[in-house]
Amino acid sequence: IADGFHARTDGLTSLAVVLGAVGVWLGYPLADPIVGLLITVAIFGIVWQSAKAVLTRVLDGVDADIPNEIRHTAGHVPGVRAIEAVRARWLGHRLTADVDIALDGTATLHEADSISAAVREELLGHISALATVRVLTKAFDTNLKAATAINARGSHHHAPTPFVVKTGLAEGVLEIIDTPAGERMQLKTTRAVTGLSVEVCIQRRAERIERLLLTEVPKDATRFMSNEAPEEPHEFDGTLKLRDDKGEQTLAFHLTEPETHG
Repeated sequence: IADGFHARTDGLTSLAVVLGAVGVWLGYPLADPIVGLLITVAIFGIVWQSAKAVLTRVLDGVDADIPNEIRHTAGHVPGVRAIEAVRARWLGHRLTADVDIALDGTATLHEADSISAAVREELLGHISALATVRVLTKAFDTNLKAATAINARGSHHHAPTPFVVKTGLAEGVLEIIDTPAGERMQLKTTRAVTGLSVEVCIQRRAERIERLLLTEVPKDATRFMSNEAPEEPHEFDGTLKLRDDKGEQTLAFHLTEPETHG
């Protein structure tokens, strides 16, 4: 990161020197010292940016959204009644995390072990930088505030608001659903559609695009579903690309987590 900032500073400095030389050539001798002062300000700004990023990493600091994403992902695992604590830190280029979860007081040791393994697998599958996860289980405290509890009725997922699709190629609803295999992105059309290609492109952090190809569900030409779970968080901007032999259409959409999400 520091080397990247350094390279960018060199590029900006070279450009500024050219501008200063052009200004002097056009008869403005003050252009050169003014450009020098601007370069100094730019260097201080980039040094400050770089120092914050590097020192935070040296002190094992993480972005605030990483613990939130861990809490959000772990809360989707069946059997987890509450997330009591989340701790995360960097070790080099990899994350390590500790998650304290609360289970039903009647859960057996075998059930607790299975749920812990499911939480670990879900986190490692959703957060690519995560290398190690330690899960501590304890009995659920019925006195916990509702904000910390995760839907005591047993439903572990509050899906984002569905997106209504209405185009010449297809009409229906795009949404994230729970399946026995886990969360999936689904397009449910109002009528059977054959020969349709469906792709969802999700805008993630650092300008990364997550692509999910939705294929027709066997024996049901009204449903198109992804083979993989969409990454966390489930609030994002995206585009829905529909294509058949007659043409192609692209729709922009935004999915929003409901306020009741755990």
